[in-house]
Amino acid sequence: MRKLIIGIVFLLGLGLVADFGAAAYAEYRVSRELRTGASLESDPEVTFNGFPFLTQALGGKYKDVYVRATGVQSDVVGEVTVEADLRGVTVPFSDIVNGNVTQLPVDKLDGRMGINATDLGKLLNIPDLQVSSPPANKSDGTGGSGGTGASTAGAVVLTGTVAVGPVETAVSVQANLVLEGGQVKIVASNLYFGPEGKADFSIPAALEPVVLGLFSYTIDPQALPYGIQPSLVYAEGGRIVIEGSAENTTIDLAELQNR
Repeated sequence: MRKLIIGIVFLLGLGLVADFGAAAYAEYRVSRELRTGASLESDPEVTFNGFPFLTQALGGKYKDVYVRATGVQSDVVGEVTVEADLRGVTVPFSDIVNGNVTQLPVDKLDGRMGINATDLGKLLNIPDLQVSSPPANKSDGTGGSGGTGASTAGAVVLTGTVAVGPVETAVSVQANLVLEGGQVKIVASNLYFGPEGKADFSIPAALEPVVLGLFSYTIDPQALPYGIQPSLVYAEGGRIVIEGSAENTTIDLAELQNR
């Protein structure tokens, strides 16, 4: 009985090693295909979630595949970080092994595009731009969403050095992140003197609209990675994140670089 138990444990161990090894190889192959197809400068992160992997491979249907690529050149705004959760991916394992993966039919796709402060600053012409989330408490004198009248998908504090009349000074503003017609609008609503902002500046009332305009911009994402239309936008970790989802779609690995 002892030998039998040892033998079973040994076989289970071999099975686990084989399963993890096959998953790692599949992740490597898809990562390489994605890098080549999308002309990326580095291998993106690819993870096949769900256990066991081999049963998924035999059926050619994978529960959840996570993809993350950094430094993706975007026609919209410099370099962005792209993430995608692919649920219910259909592709023969033989195509993965042979490097023939060009398209992936998926049951559900959740995509995200992150724009960091540096690249957003290039759009706004504010090189030292910083991005942070405002506090949940609206009693800090910011006026909440600022009463712009637009439906707000999120709020953000933007800080940077801009020209105020003849001088340049560091200024913080609170802005609304608004989704409208597939576009992401950054609408600076009022000056910000909260804990994340610069409290040592004074803007003449006549110049306040001009300053707010310097922090306002409209981003046309031209759809998120793989043709997803944006449905949510928010500030996270010093960047602006745009999200969207799609169901029963087929993605082309080469589309990643065309966003």
